Amino acid sequence: MIADARFARLEEGVGALGGCLVAYSGGVDSTFLLAVARRVLGERVAAATVRTFLLDRGEVADARDRAAALGARHEIVDLDLAAAPEVLANPPDRCYHCKRLVFTALRRCADGLRLPVLVDATHADDRLERRPGVRALRELGVVSPLAAAGLGKADIRALSAALGIEGAERPSSPCLATRVPYGTPITQERLRRVSGAERMLHGLGFAGVRVRDYGELARIELQPADLERAAAWPLRRGIVEPLRDLGYRYVTLDLAGYRSGSMDEVLPAPERGPHGNDA
Repeated sequence: MIADARFARLEEGVGALGGCLVAYSGGVDSTFLLAVARRVLGERVAAATVRTFLLDRGEVADARDRAAALGARHEIVDLDLAAAPEVLANPPDRCYHCKRLVFTALRRCADGLRLPVLVDATHADDRLERRPGVRALRELGVVSPLAAAGLGKADIRALSAALGIEGAERPSSPCLATRVPYGTPITQERLRRVSGAERMLHGLGFAGVRVRDYGELARIELQPADLERAAAWPLRRGIVEPLRDLGYRYVTLDLAGYRSGSMDEVLPAPERGPHGNDA
């Protein structure tokens, strides 16, 4: 029994849906939402992951495995973004255009499964951040039970642990497009390079990593506590040489460290969220 009024509100809200399709990334937030939906609605729940080249190649497999661990039906919906210039051109509102396409595809999936409601894992903290994609969710009638219950990221992690959900402390992993500066076209080659660079850094024991891709230059963001270790020889060479092999001529370490929404720092102040975002 979890003595949290917001958790009770969440269960009540999910129960009132009657059935739902969970937009499922396999991350902490959507895994928690799927677990609660399964707990409340049983078989009247399914999860669906949209597969595009914006996702790291291992994320869809991870999502499938985590949904299976919860006993949930899991659908994979393929979406080709090659014909979406409004996404590939990478404008500041790229996320809005992408979410429109992704959630339109998920809506079709929900209709095919005869599930009445499409839900996502937007939470209360997202209201404090720059999230262009949230507008698309509102336009398409997507329900966000976590936000409606007033649950933020720390609450979700704590409740996930209380429910025994594996991986409650996993770091956020937003789509790879967030590593590319606005106005720079998004290509599969660029994102494969970013993905390879971040996997390499994870393999060296760094968590919460972002590699920002500026063509020939990589700007690495690490947790502040890891900066000194990364800059020390010979590990520094172990970072530089693999990134050069991936095609980066210049490899830089951002001394400010990882901070959410760093790509938004170039935008005019009125367009930035007060606290950035998980990218």
